Amino acid sequence: MKFLFAALMIFMSISTKAQQPFKLQQLQFERVKLAYDLKWTSLQKELQQAGFKENFELLITAYKAEGKLEIWIKNKDKQKFSLFKTYDFCAHSGKLGPKVIEGDLQTPEGFYKINVFNPMSSYHLSLGVDYPNEVDKVRTGKDRKTGGDIYIHGDCVTVGCIPLTDDKIREVYVLAVEAKNSGQLEIPVYIFPFRMTKVNFESYAKEYPQHIAFWNTLQPGFHYFEKNKKMARVMQAGGKYLIK
Repeated sequence: MKFLFAALMIFMSISTKAQQPFKLQQLQFERVKLAYDLKWTSLQKELQQAGFKENFELLITAYKAEGKLEIWIKNKDKQKFSLFKTYDFCAHSGKLGPKVIEGDLQTPEGFYKINVFNPMSSYHLSLGVDYPNEVDKVRTGKDRKTGGDIYIHGDCVTVGCIPLTDDKIREVYVLAVEAKNSGQLEIPVYIFPFRMTKVNFESYAKEYPQHIAFWNTLQPGFHYFEKNKKMARVMQAGGKYLIK
């Protein structure tokens, strides 16, 4: 009887936690609470000054060659995103070109979304990127391992992830928590090899001709977002990205 009572209490505790708003769940972790204590007040002021309301949506773009990560935000009643913050990568791994196989030290390139919030990361705080997707799996092939565990994280080290300082990942993590807590189901992460302008493309294509075909499938997504400041509708078919 005591066992059944204890089991019932555990079940009720888990169920109650699952029903809590996402932000409250996250704030139970020391590092997230510290991030909010250190960053949220100033971020709120910056958001208000930029014209953003409490319930906003988030989109992340990253450029490997430039070593930049951009935070784009829009109010839910608006169509277009506006650039809110830009952060520098604090370390680099691999070369330009997509991740192909486990252990190649490459940072992926493509269209992804946040799939993990890790408040107890070995790298302070981390946001998981849903690599590999179907395009990545086709590239790697059936008899090889794609690798995984790609994150935007702190601690300034990387073997294929996107590293920021602990101070900066606190801001990115808090903004992502706020977006998810306000109802955003998917936070897109667009990872490009470089800013895919015509001039840049022609320059990097000379150095990396083996990636031209793949980069040609990324460039329309880059141009769509640059022109419209809206989420592109990205399809995956036959190992390629198709932008609608």
